[in-house]
Amino acid sequence: MERPAVFRTTFVGGHGGLWQIERVAKVVGEPLPAAARLDVRPTIDGLVAGVWALRGVTGAERYVFRSEKNALDTASPPLGRPEATQAALIPIRKSASWWSLAQDERRAIFEEKSHHISVSLKYLPRIARRLYHCRELGEPFDFLTWFEFAPEYASAFDELLVALRGTEEWSFVEREVEIRLSR
Repeated sequence: MERPAVFRTTFVGGHGGLWQIERVAKVVGEPLPAAARLDVRPTIDGLVAGVWALRGVTGAERYVFRSEKNALDTASPPLGRPEATQAALIPIRKSASWWSLAQDERRAIFEEKSHHISVSLKYLPRIARRLYHCRELGEPFDFLTWFEFAPEYASAFDELLVALRGTEEWSFVEREVEIRLSR
């Protein structure tokens, strides 16, 4: 069986990088300091010069059944498409009560109650996405969610965020920051 690709990534908010930071908005919890640009580095950098740095890794997908994984894989566009000149980095930390739940209990909230996957599928392939895990790295967030889309799909992306933030799953979020970008 082939192992899933693992992407080790450091997102550095500072003065350099491909992406211009349009805005940094606190959704819930502490904000991140303002920065002008975002550098996305394909490695886990320990010491970086910048206003802030967030590190994450991809890995095996969690909370998905085979049929859902197949649907996501089929509908998901690649990152780095030339027309996708807008992006969002959304770091999220969930509460201790979320992490105290068993895997099957988290899955029930994630999909059976909140419909995270089925809601998200409606927005593919307009929006490309990648989820990074960082809880086990000792980072200040549990997940880093990266999205890329063409400007004409910005309103669809906003709809997706409203739908996901209106779920039971989101009630477990204790810190979320929304960073909007362009290139």
